Amino acid sequence: MQRPEKHRIRSAFDRAAASYDAAAVLQRAVCERLLALRPEPATETPHILDAGCGTGYGARLLRERWPQARISAADFAAGMAAKTAADGIACVQADIEALPFRPACFDGYWSSLTVQWCDNQRVLAEAARVLKADGWLALSTLGEGTYSELRTAFAGIDRHPHTLDFSAADQLADAAHAAGLRQVRLYRETITLHYPDLKRLLGAVKAIGANVLGPGRRTGMMGKAAWAALSDAYEAQRTTAGLPASYDVILLSASK
Repeated sequence: MQRPEKHRIRSAFDRAAASYDAAAVLQRAVCERLLALRPEPATETPHILDAGCGTGYGARLLRERWPQARISAADFAAGMAAKTAADGIACVQADIEALPFRPACFDGYWSSLTVQWCDNQRVLAEAARVLKADGWLALSTLGEGTYSELRTAFAGIDRHPHTLDFSAADQLADAAHAAGLRQVRLYRETITLHYPDLKRLLGAVKAIGANVLGPGRRTGMMGKAAWAALSDAYEAQRTTAGLPASYDVILLSASK
């Protein structure tokens, strides 16, 4: 599976830091679902890592749920890490495929809608490394059905990729088992957001930094004819709620 170059991902999310919170409707909904998976911590003062924290919404949720917990966070993009740190959460700029933490230092590992930008096996191996024995993991990512409407609309326009190559759910579970995690459980749900027009739909994707693609991507602007054809193809999928954008949400829970 090919991913965009890391410097392009970092730059996109640095640029999106200011606009992210206003556009991150899906991200907030998924964090709420992920939080519902977690039981009460086994210790009175657990140390929990939010890996790939973005602007810190998940870290703030964790802090509200367990005020006695020590919350740490990490994000690849300096702009995102700075936003999280501004809320008084200890945050470092770091790649979650190579965390700057000693082994077995966290009671809980949380990561919401970040792994789709990464190598599953590296991320989960790092998660297992930094978790204490009996530590828990709660992770969300996006599956193959994400942006199905966008792919359908582009199918007759060109042959360039217009979405990430999202992982299958079983690949994520396999990576968790390979990392030595146990009690691995998967949950799956489709969340569909709606927009009044295509321009605002694509603008929302860009506002959260999720428009970065890998090899083979279109490098130039779309011509007027191609844009008109794309708009017509997407309009054919309009519902009474608006133009749909579906997200194949995968939640994974596990323990060490």
